[in-house]
Amino acid sequence: MVLWFFRSDIVFWLSMNPYQKKKRWKLFLLMFAALIGAASVFYSDFFVKKMEREEGTQFLLWVKVAEQRMKMYDNEQLSEVFETIKKNNKMDVIITKADGSIYLWDGLDTTKTLYPDNKTKQYDSVYFARQLSKMKEQHQPAKMKGINDEELTAYYKDSIILTQLRFFPYIQLGVIALFLITAYVGFSAARRAERDQEFVGMAKETAHQLGTPISSLMAWVELIKTRFDAEEDPLVAEMENDIQRLEIIADRFSKIGSKPILEDHVVHAVINGFVQYFKVRTSDKINFILTGDKQVRAMLSAPLFDWVIENLLKNAVNAIDNDGTITINIIENLAKEEVLIDITDTGKGIPRSKFDTVFQPGYTTRKRGWGLGLTLTKRIVENYHRGQIFVKDSELGKGTTFRIVLKSSITYEPTTNTGVSSLV
Repeated sequence: MVLWFFRSDIVFWLSMNPYQKKKRWKLFLLMFAALIGAASVFYSDFFVKKMEREEGTQFLLWVKVAEQRMKMYDNEQLSEVFETIKKNNKMDVIITKADGSIYLWDGLDTTKTLYPDNKTKQYDSVYFARQLSKMKEQHQPAKMKGINDEELTAYYKDSIILTQLRFFPYIQLGVIALFLITAYVGFSAARRAERDQEFVGMAKETAHQLGTPISSLMAWVELIKTRFDAEEDPLVAEMENDIQRLEIIADRFSKIGSKPILEDHVVHAVINGFVQYFKVRTSDKINFILTGDKQVRAMLSAPLFDWVIENLLKNAVNAIDNDGTITINIIENLAKEEVLIDITDTGKGIPRSKFDTVFQPGYTTRKRGWGLGLTLTKRIVENYHRGQIFVKDSELGKGTTFRIVLKSSITYEPTTNTGVSSLV
């Protein structure tokens, strides 16, 4: 039975994609760090309590010696013992009379215990009241007898060392946490930069490798058209569309690592161009509807924005089990000078708790796939087009609406963002 569970864990671990594994490793390391922090606090608290008990014992010894000295104030040997204890005393102590007035004190700040210019040597009542209040909050007082058996009460507070030791583990954890955060941010940035460079190199090499077969396919199509007199054949036309699509994909990869150029486009025309290509390669049971303003314009990188629409339409198709409808509605918000693009499907829907999660790397409901489509889509819209994308509405079993928000052309201002790595 144990072996079966162990094998099941291994199979589950191997079936996870790298993004899920990374997330679990981060969670494990966070829990491990929390365990170390808790152990450090617990261990420090043990020493604090031990030192607190020792100071309590020292205080009671001080009280007993002080009490004996007041009973035998003419005993020189006892006076020497008291002076020795007083010199080695690391605590602040106040002894009060029955009426609450100050009788004796020890260890307090000598610059504040007396008024500087007061010849009568009166105690600073404000300072002593503040110190006495702290002592009452920290520890129980000790009763003692003074000269002529006068009733006295002794108070004390934690030593400076004990006070510092109480806060030390939290300061230590704060410094460690700051160091870990700094190290994590630094290493993550370095790793991200390295990964981005690798990705850019792989993307450009992919574009280069695609160039040769695309050129060959173009030549073969021309040969087919010439040899079989297929200039008007719809199948050949679709083959040409696919080759053009491959050229666009190769162009996307070749431009990764470069600043995209945004140009003024009619949004309806850009989206309609891709929809016409996409719908003939999708099931006939899915109906595509493109509605809304046909004249609204926005600054777009057409190849990248095609990628956005492609990812959203693919997700919509995958969400529909058999037959259904995908509606794309383009709206111009004149008040805010924005272009709104709503893509609605009649698919499975998304739980409200997953509205933000769907854009995270690695999130997917399919058995195959890396869960990067919507992550890439969000970054293209937000980082390159300075827009927004979010789940506007969704209901399980009825469908989902994604909304893209772009600034219309009249409000566009050139961006200096060259963060190409955001596509990674």
